Amino acid sequence: MDMTTCLKSLLLAIQQYRDNKSAQNTAQLQKQVEEVSGLKCNQLLSSGQVLPTECVSGLVELAGNPNTSSALTGTIISLLAQLACDDESREVLHSSYNLTSTLASIIHWHSTTPGEPLVLQCLQVLQKLTYNTRVFNSTNYIHELIAFLVTNIQSHTDDITMPCLGLMANLCRYNHSVQSHIKSMDNVKAFYRTLINFLAHNSLTVVVFTLSILASLTLNEKVGEKLFDAKNIHQTFQLVFNIIVNGDGTLTRKYSVDLLVDLLKSPKIADYLTRYDHFSACVSQVLGLLHGKDPGSAAKVLELLLAVCSVSGLRSLLCEVVFRPVGPKLRAAGRRQGAGLDGGHKAEPGLALVQWLSLPVEGAESCSLQALQLLNELLEEALGAESVSSCVLTFVEMLLPVLLELLKGLGPAEGDPQLRKHCLRITHVSNLLLVLCGEDSTRCTVARQVSAQLCLSQVESLLSCCHSNNPLICPAPGSDNDLSQVCAEAILKTLELMSKLREPVKDMETSFYRILQDQRMVTPFSLALTSHHRDRVQTGLGLLFEATPLPDFPSLILGESIAANNAYRQREVELSVKRVAVQEVPPPRTNISLSESSGSSGRGVHSLIEKIQNGLELQEQVEDLRVSEIIDVYEQKLSTLASKESRLQDLLEAKALALSQADRLIAQYRFQRAQAESEARKLGCLLKEAERRREDLQGELGGQVLEVERSKADMEELLQHNARLQQDSQEHQALKGAYNTLLNRFSESERLLKELQSAHISLTKHNDALRKNHEALRAQHDTVVCVLKDSEDQVKFLQSELQQRDGDITDLRRELQEEEERKKEKERERRDLEETVDVLRKELNKTEQARKDASIKASSLDLQKGQLETKLKQREEELNKHSAMIAMIHSLSSGKAKNDVNLSL
Repeated sequence: MDMTTCLKSLLLAIQQYRDNKSAQNTAQLQKQVEEVSGLKCNQLLSSGQVLPTECVSGLVELAGNPNTSSALTGTIISLLAQLACDDESREVLHSSYNLTSTLASIIHWHSTTPGEPLVLQCLQVLQKLTYNTRVFNSTNYIHELIAFLVTNIQSHTDDITMPCLGLMANLCRYNHSVQSHIKSMDNVKAFYRTLINFLAHNSLTVVVFTLSILASLTLNEKVGEKLFDAKNIHQTFQLVFNIIVNGDGTLTRKYSVDLLVDLLKSPKIADYLTRYDHFSACVSQVLGLLHGKDPGSAAKVLELLLAVCSVSGLRSLLCEVVFRPVGPKLRAAGRRQGAGLDGGHKAEPGLALVQWLSLPVEGAESCSLQALQLLNELLEEALGAESVSSCVLTFVEMLLPVLLELLKGLGPAEGDPQLRKHCLRITHVSNLLLVLCGEDSTRCTVARQVSAQLCLSQVESLLSCCHSNNPLICPAPGSDNDLSQVCAEAILKTLELMSKLREPVKDMETSFYRILQDQRMVTPFSLALTSHHRDRVQTGLGLLFEATPLPDFPSLILGESIAANNAYRQREVELSVKRVAVQEVPPPRTNISLSESSGSSGRGVHSLIEKIQNGLELQEQVEDLRVSEIIDVYEQKLSTLASKESRLQDLLEAKALALSQADRLIAQYRFQRAQAESEARKLGCLLKEAERRREDLQGELGGQVLEVERSKADMEELLQHNARLQQDSQEHQALKGAYNTLLNRFSESERLLKELQSAHISLTKHNDALRKNHEALRAQHDTVVCVLKDSEDQVKFLQSELQQRDGDITDLRRELQEEEERKKEKERERRDLEETVDVLRKELNKTEQARKDASIKASSLDLQKGQLETKLKQREEELNKHSAMIAMIHSLSSGKAKNDVNLSL
């Protein structure tokens, strides 16, 4: 049975159970839930289909109903836990279906029986849902859930303590509202004491959960300062690193990494870790976990290493561990253990990172991207030092072929998720190559292996995979994970790499300028310049500065695209404001039931059958018509109408379920509103009572002052007793550490004893075989002695010939020395010629740069010359006009002067 059929049957069973909660309907619903559980439900919620959404919504509603039986509720929760197989599905269940509050309500209803299997099941699913997810303080039943967890953690019941601690660690992490609520509880001091007692528990998982809760609640308080002070922090580091390396499983390792990441965010604890003596050894053991094949463990290890890189004092130490050369002892041990190259590779931490880089993008994309980010940080630190070690250069030469192989393999025929993963990987690879281009020695290595054709084909494939090839149509600037944004960032990073390598790589400069003048580059430029990420804007501006002087760069189209993006953003802001202001009104409920709709469709089918029968009676009288063809036509029409009927019935059922869900949400909202109003009235009464109590307590304060003075003397005696207890505690910790070391030595000696016993058995067998071989060799020795006498005579003859050849060799050595002196003189001359060639190359580069600058200046001067010539022509025309006017004025003035002379005469 396929998934769609099972989901339809499940939806029908849910509807029947809502209408009538009989034993038969309950058994049918439980059977359907178990059938769906037996199918593969990966990414069912993230598909966005209506049928799975309605089924999950109905199951969550039934699980949250207190009248549902415990067996059915447990089966439903098992299916929901199976659906929460990835991070996206967990987020959908938490945010869209409100599964967290539903499970919290189930725990609240069964709080009197905490050892019930249903409660343990709900706690386990809640721990899975709330990992790395923030739960708001306004969530229904969250306060009751916290009170339940605190009570059962203090009950010291082993079956329920571990899931309660894990869930409490999830709720407290990065959630200030939950932390404030726990700190305001009356029994918080007893809760702290219980947690501190759990630090001596036998289970490492319980210890990790406890440390995570204490770090979230008390890290910046006095209790946390005492727990994580300079005396205890080194033991905490050792404990956490031991749990990460030798943990009980993936869950314990995951929470241990999260604990250490949270501790590193405190500057004081990060400073303590920089002064930790065993840091290098611990990091080497953690890097050894990368040789495994579990993507989950590798992702958490890489997350820890990235957090370590964020501390400036630890980044250099991590570089030394990762790029440390392998010693001869380690190589020998690696050959003995790994029987070849594999064992030798396990001693080198950097090779493990390269292995995670080369994995396919489908399985471990997060590990691959994290490994690229880590290598980016480490190589940036290593190449930024005053002198780059040879180990780093060797590692770069080994890394480059892997990085260049990652730049290949992009196909436009792949789907959008695969294309997004490829683009993200290309962006990180380009960033890493840009870091390598920042150093002269590594830039030459990159230039030798990167070709212009590789970068050009990469950019061409990315441009073809972008949202649209039309430069006038730019995709809408959506979220950061939008495919167009990711493609644009990958294109710009590749172009930035081409800009860095355009001089040392052949034909790179030509390809770079040709791509910049492509009109398809408008989309990446507009998305980068209108982005709210500083790095993208700076990258786009740097490339735009290179592109604007080019003659065919589409600057006008780019301006229009940027304006369109800005207008789209403004429109999105206006629409979001309107969505907040205007709420949708639920549609009126219809009175049409499923039976009426099915009856009307049935009547339509019966009328069609009657028409077919009437038609067949008429056709019997007419012999010329083909009866079979007409029957086929009617049968085809019947099948189409039946399919339309089934689709309409499914749609009607979905609409009915949506309507019931909306009614349920409205009722829930009204209940929450009434609850909030009652809480407000309670708070008002509590405020009045608190004011009255304050006046009473103010009178009692005078009496308490006298008691405080008496208690000071008692406090001094308690402090002295506390100091003695601290000394005893330190001695106890020292004895505990000695016991752990002795226990480790004992286990190691037992293992060595077993190995030596097996080696002793093998050696005794080998000794018997050697004894038999010795007797056989004794017989051979007698025969060899006879042969040896004959060979001695031959040796004497060969010695005489050897003396003669020694004389010839001395003559040849003399001639060889003379030839070497001649060779040294020619080598000296060759070095002088190479120095002159280097000087000439530098001068040639300078002249080439000067030629480019001169060509640019010449083009600008030609343009200015044309403009000046046009202006000169205009000035000449105006000058001719002025000269003609002056001549006329002169002629008129001369005529008037003559007339005046005549008048005077």
